[in-house]
Amino acid sequence: MKLTNMSAVVTGGASGLGLACVRRLVERGVDVVIADLSEERGNAVVDEFGGKVRFLKADVTDTDQMNAVYDAAEAIAPLRALVHCAGLGGPVRVVEKDGSPGSLEKYESIVRINLIGTFNALRLGAARMAKNELVDGERGACVLTASVAAYEGQIGQIPYASAKAGIVGMTLVAARDLAQRAIRVCTIAPGLFDTPLLAKLPENVRASLGAMVPHPARLGAPDEYASTALHILENPMLNGETIRLDGAIRMAPR
Repeated sequence: MKLTNMSAVVTGGASGLGLACVRRLVERGVDVVIADLSEERGNAVVDEFGGKVRFLKADVTDTDQMNAVYDAAEAIAPLRALVHCAGLGGPVRVVEKDGSPGSLEKYESIVRINLIGTFNALRLGAARMAKNELVDGERGACVLTASVAAYEGQIGQIPYASAKAGIVGMTLVAARDLAQRAIRVCTIAPGLFDTPLLAKLPENVRASLGAMVPHPARLGAPDEYASTALHILENPMLNGETIRLDGAIRMAPR
């Protein structure tokens, strides 16, 4: 898909992987609308990129808020790309260390944000793309974000791993479903990346995490995620696939 005469929505675009995608898209001349919860970070991104980026505070599980995001994108140019990076983790065990059952409320909350939020962003965005005129046989493309936790979830990650596995599971089905509308869907499953969450850790801990990666033995750079996302958008044969972007790491149980 040619990245011209179009707009894109990036969820979680105010920091980390999403922000790296915003930078890459803007460099290619794409107008971007960011959906994120942090007004401070979102407005800072708008200040950085000027008129090429708009920010709307939006919860990806909220249909009205996400429709407002897509309205803003379509007001600029046809919406042809969604890069969905929004999500969060949180520790829950099946049985906690004190013997109590794991929190159902916390499990539901994490699954709702990561899995239900992904489907909500996808379904609403794809419905907009389906109305686009065909350009080189395509109407749009969607990039979702899973995690290596979908395959090797660690102890305490059960809600996060469940949700990310759900995203992997929806990828091929969504691609098949949307094929008749000429919309592609792929997912990236990143490993250990140098995001704001890891930036809070001491340097020796960050180095230790990076050393767990077989090659390259370091944390992934957000721009490496972004370059993969843009390749998916531009390569019309990439569809229905989940790409592990992890330096060959396979996570241990803990």
